[in-house]
Amino acid sequence: MARCLQLAALAAKSDVPVVLLGETGTGKTLLAHAIHNSSTRAGRPFIAFNASAISDTLLESQLFGHERGAFTGAQQSIKGKFELADGGTLFLDEISEMSPLAQVKILRVLEYGEFERLGSERMLTSNARIICASNCSLRERVRLGKFREDLYQRLNGLTLLIPPLRERLEELPALIATELKAAALKEGKDIAAIHPEAMEKLLNHQWRGNLRELSHTARTMTLFCNSPVILPEHVVFPPDLESHSAGKDNLQTASMPGDNHKEPERHTDLSLDSAIKRHVRLVYDQANRSQRQAAKLLGISRSTLARYLQGTVKK
Repeated sequence: MARCLQLAALAAKSDVPVVLLGETGTGKTLLAHAIHNSSTRAGRPFIAFNASAISDTLLESQLFGHERGAFTGAQQSIKGKFELADGGTLFLDEISEMSPLAQVKILRVLEYGEFERLGSERMLTSNARIICASNCSLRERVRLGKFREDLYQRLNGLTLLIPPLRERLEELPALIATELKAAALKEGKDIAAIHPEAMEKLLNHQWRGNLRELSHTARTMTLFCNSPVILPEHVVFPPDLESHSAGKDNLQTASMPGDNHKEPERHTDLSLDSAIKRHVRLVYDQANRSQRQAAKLLGISRSTLARYLQGTVKK
């Protein structure tokens, strides 16, 4: 990752086209933003375009813009992505999934630097710096005949491979702290620490979704946590669909804190008062039966905690 960032810093000093390769969620968009913000184009627009999320019929309008009346529903003139990114950076995400028609049209702009809006005969130019992202090898896509070799040569000025999170474990504690701080700020919560067992649970996770999964997990932990400390039961990961056998459903219900994938305990008393007492007992046990720590985590006095534990709390 350090080598990747060094190359990104060098790329920011020039206008060389950059291809960012990495698994889903590794932070390709963040790195593209970083290259743009460190370049001489930082004061100009950064325009992102998902190359796989649009049909060919809307492609030209999105990339090159259109004039009023160019097609049914075109009630006003609209600038396209290339025009909006003039002088700045155009980030083409999921470039490997771009249709053959889209590949041809983008190649023409890259070769001549000219395009025209739909419904217009006036030629426009764009001096946009191109950064692309893909979760698979473009060279392999070329070999399979699914990506134009001439477009690949135009785009491939510098290729940066972003390693997955499972290969950057030494960074994980700092990344967890950063994501947790951001999530706590969004939720308006004051979270000061992570229980060692909770941290161990996070460090042993596979993180197939990389940084995106880490961000979602931090948000979930924050939602479940109502104390200054993240406890093990607050760490809930999204369902792992790959672990299911072919004969099972493709959906899995995420465990709630404290489940540990066991059959839920049955309670005959479903009153709110009973549920509160069970929660107090759970926090007390998690705090190694320290009344001082449990009371602090629950935000109540030690005398109130004692009454809950003795079952004599006043309603």
